[in-house]
Amino acid sequence: MTIRFSVTARNAGLNASLDLMDAGAGSGTIKIYTGAQPATADTAPSGTLLATFTCADPAFAAPVDGAKDLDADPDLTTTAVDTGTAGWARCADSDGNPVMDGSVGTATGVPETEPDFIINSAAITTGQTVNLLTGTVTDPA
Repeated sequence: MTIRFSVTARNAGLNASLDLMDAGAGSGTIKIYTGAQPATADTAPSGTLLATFTCADPAFAAPVDGAKDLDADPDLTTTAVDTGTAGWARCADSDGNPVMDGSVGTATGVPETEPDFIINSAAITTGQTVNLLTGTVTDPA
């Protein structure tokens, strides 16, 4: 049989995990890198760092039905520090401790293929303004 958690348990798990982004004295960050996502969030980052977003504190809104949305209203905005194609994102607390990695890209319009973090353009150039439009983490049922 398959294990299935209640919505209450899913929401509690998301809170426990994602509240780690708010650890430390300041706000957490989301860094966008080129290339393939590492095997785990504990693996050293790979690729070129393109942009760093400073999150709100708390970084994520309250969970609803087993999903937690990034507090990105208005959009999080930063200036690109290098040129490349966005490949993945790392979320960390204000002390730089990794919390999770996820996919990053532009909206596809198809829920099953949407990246975890949606930015305004995956093609990033040094000095360009980069907007982080949305981010959602879902704990499957």
